[in-house]
Amino acid sequence: MSESAKTPVDFWFDPLCPWAWMTSRWMVEVEKVRDVQVRWHVMSLAVLNEDRLDDLPAEYAESMRPGGKAWGPVRVVTAARELHGDEVVGELYTALGTRIHNEGLGVTRESVAAALKDVGLPAGLIDHGDQDTYDAELRASHRRGIELVGQDVGTPVIAVPGADGKQVAFFGPVVTPAPEGEAAARLWDGTLLVAGTPGFYELKRTRTTGPDFSNL
Repeated sequence: MSESAKTPVDFWFDPLCPWAWMTSRWMVEVEKVRDVQVRWHVMSLAVLNEDRLDDLPAEYAESMRPGGKAWGPVRVVTAARELHGDEVVGELYTALGTRIHNEGLGVTRESVAAALKDVGLPAGLIDHGDQDTYDAELRASHRRGIELVGQDVGTPVIAVPGADGKQVAFFGPVVTPAPEGEAAARLWDGTLLVAGTPGFYELKRTRTTGPDFSNL
């Protein structure tokens, strides 16, 4: 099937978030079992939380502040997109997520440098993690996702075609471990079903377990 005939899915992520990482691996699996094409975009937990830092736990808030670790990876991905095109975003996200989450290396300069090397991007891109050169573009990408889904969300955000063909966006799905094969397909089919239901907004329950990366 041609790329233009596939169902488009817009996916907003922050490399810092383990839950976004789980959902992204589900979407990568969905691309194998359904005719979909994922278009990857950055959003930023630091931007999302910048006006409510005083309400966050101290350690988490510190990571969100200017110069905190939440800024580095998303800035690097944004710089890679601006300098090397949209097509590098998904591959770089995969490399970052593998290093940060699967391998448990966390957000360090070393893990980001290794991810850039994994995908053959210039090592110098890492310097953008400490620079605001492309913060306007980062914020614009973040804003596009939030305008679709609303303010009371986190990452990930996905946008899929609704009943009238217009995009419908949701936070999530939040799932662990990432479904594979037919299970991934069923969850995708259900996502399209609820997106095609006018007036549907949310399903939610309390999480009782953390992210499980064992099958990634």
